[in-house]
Amino acid sequence: MASSLLSRSARLRVPAQWPASIHPQVLNETTHATPYLLCDLDTVRDRYRRFTETLPDVRVHYAMKCNSAPEVLTTLAGIGSSFEVASLGELHMLQAVGVDAAEVLYSNTVKPPAHVAAAHEAGLWRFAFDSEGELHKLAQHAPGCSVIVRLRVDDSASAFPLSRKFGVDVEEATQLMVLARTLGLVPYGVTFHVGSQCATPTAWRQAIAAAGLLMSNLDNRGIRLDMLNLGGGFPARYVDDVPTLDVLASTIFAAMGELLPYEPSTVVAEPGRYLAAESAVMVASILGREVRAGENWLYLDTGAYHGLIETQQTVGQWRYPLWSSRADHASASLLPYIVTGPSCDSSDTMFVGVMLPAGLDAGDRLYIASAGAYTLSYASHFNGFAPPSQLFIGRR
Repeated sequence: MASSLLSRSARLRVPAQWPASIHPQVLNETTHATPYLLCDLDTVRDRYRRFTETLPDVRVHYAMKCNSAPEVLTTLAGIGSSFEVASLGELHMLQAVGVDAAEVLYSNTVKPPAHVAAAHEAGLWRFAFDSEGELHKLAQHAPGCSVIVRLRVDDSASAFPLSRKFGVDVEEATQLMVLARTLGLVPYGVTFHVGSQCATPTAWRQAIAAAGLLMSNLDNRGIRLDMLNLGGGFPARYVDDVPTLDVLASTIFAAMGELLPYEPSTVVAEPGRYLAAESAVMVASILGREVRAGENWLYLDTGAYHGLIETQQTVGQWRYPLWSSRADHASASLLPYIVTGPSCDSSDTMFVGVMLPAGLDAGDRLYIASAGAYTLSYASHFNGFAPPSQLFIGRR
């Protein structure tokens, strides 16, 4: 009876970020060797449905870099998603699951010439850029293609800013699009990215304002753009609260109505993390528990270099929802832990001061939720440790 009550308590208190089908109680009954990533494809479907219902008439081009598993790509393609790529290799992955290159956006603004030529030959016709050099490259290797200029916008409110590496201001973008026309390319659209995991809705409004100014500048020069690309940045749920998709949609649609000089014929977005993150839980075993200088350390059989590298990429600590295999997890007394990986690299440490059950020890398992994005796509075989295997549930 006591065990039953603890299970019911755990079910009630488990964080909302857990897919219902991958509840810790389900994981406790799974004997698959760790480490592994368990992905619920039905959750991917649900997030896509929510996105398309909340932002109707916004075409989804999934940012496949965050999770390019064939099962995820096939699932999204089967329910109507399009895609964006950053390389010829990613395009080949899409072609392998039956995606038409003509439906794909090439969003990387600096591309290998051979990738441009091969993608164009395959039927991809829309390429992003943000420099004069890239325009000349496109004119040479993808003559007559349609081009999308990337604006540099304020992404300081995001967990992972991108503006230092990509984008140009409105004035330079205007000049570049005029040059594109001169080079025989088709000035087709404008894109931006407010930064990955952006928690500030007004970031989209400011970016749309910049896009509107560019559209006005070009309209005065006889160039009308067909596409507005809202980029990515749509946040998933981890530990901290984030704006709902309804709030973001309201902000975006209001900004488009107020700040654009005309309505583009095509509006797209490139969500990645929002569609994939909450679909999966990473399961790791505790290899050892140690006390060092008065601090409690947990050593896992996977780490930063094997799927959890985002914990190294933020100024603060990137936090995932955590649970354990202990039956008393929901009611146990807690201790602060440092959680580290299996390699002989001291920087292979993911969490510092995270509160977990005091009784954790070698052989217990740690469950890391919202792990469906930017985990296995980054994972390596560093120090001879293989990345986690990947398992799927839900309709294929």
